[in-house]
Amino acid sequence: MTVDYSQSPSSPFSGAARVLFHRTVPVLAALALAIPANGSEVVEESMSTQYENIRLVRLADGLRNPWSLTFLPGDRMLVTERHGRLWLLEDGELTEIPGLPDDLLATGQGGLMEGLAHPDFEDNGWVYLTYSRQEGRETATTLIRGRLDGHELVDVEQLFTQDRTSGPGRHYGSRLAWTPDGHLLMSIGDRGSQPPRAQDLGDHAGTLLRLREDGSIPADNPFVDRDDAHGEIYSYGHRNIQGLVVDPETGEIWSTEHGPRGGDELNVHRAGENYGWPVVTLGLDYRSEGEFRHAEARTREGMVDPVYEFLPTLAPSGLALVTADRFPAWKGNLLAGGLRSERIRRVVIRDYEVLHEEELLLGKIGRIRDVREGPDGYIYVLNDEADGGVYRIEPAD
Repeated sequence: MTVDYSQSPSSPFSGAARVLFHRTVPVLAALALAIPANGSEVVEESMSTQYENIRLVRLADGLRNPWSLTFLPGDRMLVTERHGRLWLLEDGELTEIPGLPDDLLATGQGGLMEGLAHPDFEDNGWVYLTYSRQEGRETATTLIRGRLDGHELVDVEQLFTQDRTSGPGRHYGSRLAWTPDGHLLMSIGDRGSQPPRAQDLGDHAGTLLRLREDGSIPADNPFVDRDDAHGEIYSYGHRNIQGLVVDPETGEIWSTEHGPRGGDELNVHRAGENYGWPVVTLGLDYRSEGEFRHAEARTREGMVDPVYEFLPTLAPSGLALVTADRFPAWKGNLLAGGLRSERIRRVVIRDYEVLHEEELLLGKIGRIRDVREGPDGYIYVLNDEADGGVYRIEPAD
């Protein structure tokens, strides 16, 4: 594993082309390092929101730029650090899990990113992880899975890697989500330097993928019969999807996506659709390489407009759908995390129209990297800080 610490982090909803053989990553012989998580600490005893009074509890701290969390049986969680470490949080203690690939490059926005347990984890122990895989001086967004055996990741195999490497640093995407029918969704960003790649169906950049659990291509994917397209692609024309959630009842897919300057989007995904980037955007593009400077329009026939544009900018990362009864007034709402904005936006949607928004945790814990609804119905949050932590939102008494 290669780690470069010189780079700082950059700044609802209703419902594999190739499977690459990869040698099993050797498991470290040493015992996993355990560090105290300092136990649960109430950060805010009571905070008033429009419909719910909430409490904010810190479950763990001392994490360096945590990126993702996923839930395991027995009130356990796995937490990824972008800088290249995987942690098990159990009974108030963080234990490092060895077994990650040695071609992981942590630089800029890249590193170890998403972690997601298999729906049948209790039976098979599979954990899915995305990371920026190094190839020379370039990187590719890559998906692996391994079995969690005690405090080790074993039987690691590469399931997918994007077809084209790019200079490291930006727009890896990397969010994962399971659909009710057992398919795995995976986002890949446009990789930053050449935005028009997101319009090329022969390039994985700027897409949402739909895979089988082993990384192979579902036969009913929208582009499987086209010679000029990658069969994994489900939708395309995306800049950088950083929030992804699936309605467990309807199967509808929702995402939040970074715009350039402005233009942060909330989208619902349909098979085979083009979401426009970089031909259309609601934001202003940064100066880019080559002839491309700015989008041609804000909307265009044949390209899907976002359901909603977040104003002011959100810098989205992490997206949850409230399905449980812990917060009855929020049930059916989306909770969209924000990095630069340092807040969660609670979004009320009916018939694909945003009716209401509310800001939560504004400036309370810094940059929000991940937002998840736990199996216990509480809301779990990661902040993207050099001394980051795992937080839980509970109803206040």
